[in-house]
Amino acid sequence: MSRKARYTGKKSVTVRKTSKGGKSKNPARNRKTHAAENLTVATPRPPPPGQGKRGEQGYLAYLLRQAQAATRLTMERTLGALGVTPPQFVVLTMLRAYPGLSGADLARVALLTPQTVGVIIRNLERDGAIRKTPHPVHGRVLQWTLTRRGTALLEKCRRHAHAVDRRLAKGLPPKAELIVRRWLSKIATELQDS
Repeated sequence: MSRKARYTGKKSVTVRKTSKGGKSKNPARNRKTHAAENLTVATPRPPPPGQGKRGEQGYLAYLLRQAQAATRLTMERTLGALGVTPPQFVVLTMLRAYPGLSGADLARVALLTPQTVGVIIRNLERDGAIRKTPHPVHGRVLQWTLTRRGTALLEKCRRHAHAVDRRLAKGLPPKAELIVRRWLSKIATELQDS
């Protein structure tokens, strides 16, 4: 006896049984085979975000990862209109906040690998958004700063990023938003130290 399964595009699979020899000589077996010809077997589907383990019942670490993935995708779409990636935006933001960082320091504060930051730096330098200067004491260390062009690009990116931030904070009173910001910062500092 063979089984043929067909995906219906729904939450079920129809299984049809066929036998090579036709009907059995045993009438009881024929009834069982006939009853089992069209079985519907439910296939498991994960719930959408916000439900079950993907919602309030989920692990905090998973929920943070899920929120980060959704935020990153939204930022990619938003910044993509400017030809900027989220990691490039982070590098520009960190250079605005902390001018003169080395590539290694940028990798640490941007939460990126040194190799990724190296590629980003080369691309931003090629586009005229950042420039390098040698460190005043350690001449082999290069420091990176924004150019006027980089500052203008960052301002455009920030307008787009603020729109995403507003969506993230929608419905949160200012005090609750401050609590969330403190909580996220606390997680980063406490887990980094362990």
